[in-house]
Amino acid sequence: MFVTIVGVLGILALISPAWRTAAKSDYLGRASGILYETLMAQEAQIMNPCCTVNEGTTGPIAVFASGQQAAQSGDVPFNVTTTIVNIGTNVWRVSVRVAWAGNGGITDTLVVTKQEGFRNGCAAGMMEVITCQ
Repeated sequence: MFVTIVGVLGILALISPAWRTAAKSDYLGRASGILYETLMAQEAQIMNPCCTVNEGTTGPIAVFASGQQAAQSGDVPFNVTTTIVNIGTNVWRVSVRVAWAGNGGITDTLVVTKQEGFRNGCAAGMMEVITCQ
């Protein structure tokens, strides 16, 4: 009976760290999705020769994993900070940091250039007009 009690207590001691690890994994997954979306949106805008590049740092901006403007049930706010720096002729470094309460967050960087093949919305006679942010 003593061995059984010690075994059960040992298993119970592992529950709390397991829940913390699962929660951290959930936050990292959501943050990496927001990070990827932000990097890809910035890349698409910079690559289009029709769009001007706004250098500098923006944020932190509160973003919800649900993609909605307001928090949904189970949503957590993530703070997104984007920095764009010109590092050469038509070459920019985009750095994005996604952080959340109680954590330093995750960061990734991308080097982007203007590319004629991604021209969209500014050529004469085009029907489609895009909005550069």
